[in-house]
Amino acid sequence: MNNLFRILAAASVIALIAGCGGREVTRTDPDTVTDLSGYWNETDAHMVADSMISQCMNGRWLTDYHAHFSSGERISGPVIVVGGIYNESSEHINTDIFMNAIEQAFIESGEIMIAAGGASRGEVRSEREDQIVFASPETAAEFGREIGADFVMTGNIGSIVDEEGDTRSIYYKVSLELIDVETAIKSWMGSLEIKKMIEW
Repeated sequence: MNNLFRILAAASVIALIAGCGGREVTRTDPDTVTDLSGYWNETDAHMVADSMISQCMNGRWLTDYHAHFSSGERISGPVIVVGGIYNESSEHINTDIFMNAIEQAFIESGEIMIAAGGASRGEVRSEREDQIVFASPETAAEFGREIGADFVMTGNIGSIVDEEGDTRSIYYKVSLELIDVETAIKSWMGSLEIKKMIEW
């Protein structure tokens, strides 16, 4: 009985010690720059999105667009669908976060309108169909009133990894292009490079 009591007491002490050394979680400001592994992260996504949108907004295409519609044919800025941004890098990158950051930067500029694309567009159209059956005629959204996109933005993220000993170099290149929907002409192209050195 004594031996059983000692074993249980020892097990309780070990469990208590193990519990004291548990994981600690600290909440931080989402804007805090963190680069724990050296791989692509949320800081890179937002930095690249802001830089690429700045490049895009300063491109000649926007001046040309406004000159073309100066007669008042269109009362607002160009409409863009942010299409596929493809991950061709050596690591997993959630391109949806990057695409959302680009859309947000465009909208906040006040000069560009973003049309829903992909799954979001499908959900909107499905809701419109449901309204025909379930909503009152006075409040149901009408078909055929979508604003057609003027441009589609697409692009890719690529990377090259070089490693020797305790040092790793990761080179990222993000390339985007804006394509005129009516003519399929590439109206703007931009790119941004990031290089990281990781030592351990």
